Amino acid sequence: MKVILNKDLVTLGEEGDVKDVAKGYARNYLFPRGIALPYTSRMIKLIEGRRAEIDARKEQKRLDARGLKEKLDALELSITMPAGANGRLYGAVTNQTIADELMKNGFQIERKRIELAGSSFKSVGKYKAVVKLYENQSAEISIQIIAQEIKTETPAAKPAPRRGKRWQDKEESVQEAAAEEKPAEEATAQTV
Repeated sequence: MKVILNKDLVTLGEEGDVKDVAKGYARNYLFPRGIALPYTSRMIKLIEGRRAEIDARKEQKRLDARGLKEKLDALELSITMPAGANGRLYGAVTNQTIADELMKNGFQIERKRIELAGSSFKSVGKYKAVVKLYENQSAEISIQIIAQEIKTETPAAKPAPRRGKRWQDKEESVQEAAAEEKPAEEATAQTV
């Protein structure tokens, strides 16, 4: 079934595009949400009337993508992560980690648009990540992963092992018996 997109949909296309989709997808998802319109002569005329407006929005997106590309290409992210002595990270730097770091620097970029070599970075070093922008434009970000210093504490003296009620009663009775014998020993020592 042919439809005309009324809104941008990442998985399908942009506003004004004509796409061929399954009938159920169009009827149950696209039409009720206002994402697409049926491909009829009336709807074609409606979209053609809005064509100048749609093209102006697309051109604005291209310009915004170029400006963002220049800023991202000049950006070098520095991410500090806990790592072992051999430089291996205890976690991993994923596209979500990079998206969060970009958010801290004032860039609102979805994690799905960030592509890493492999699925994640797992050791300290310098890396490159690609951010897909509008259409075929993409930016390359330099990423420096730095090891975070981890403080290791020396183990303290071990506390006495915890014992159950039976052991405590036995230890108390032994201590009481020892306390009773001491005065008797002291008395015999004084008489001698």
